[in-house]
Amino acid sequence: MNRELREFRRLERVCLEQAALSTLDLARSGLLKVADDCRIAAEAIEAQSPRGVFAEAVQALKLALSTNGTSKRH
Repeated sequence: MNRELREFRRLERVCLEQAALSTLDLARSGLLKVADDCRIAAEAIEAQSPRGVFAEAVQALKLALSTNGTSKRH
C-alpha cells in the first residue's frame, strides 16, 4: 500500500510540474485533472491505512512510556 501511495504522489507531482510547463491550455487542463485524480487516489489510500504517521508516533510514545513505567515498578 505504501508503494501505491508513493506512486500516486509521484504521478501527481509529475503532472503538476508538466502542467506548469505546458503551453497548450488543453494539455494543461488534462494534466491538472490527472494530478487531481492522483491526489484523490492517494488520499483514499491514506484514509484506508489503519495507521498514519501521527498514529505511529503516538504508538511509539506509548511503548516508550510503558517500558519506562515497567522498569520503575520492578
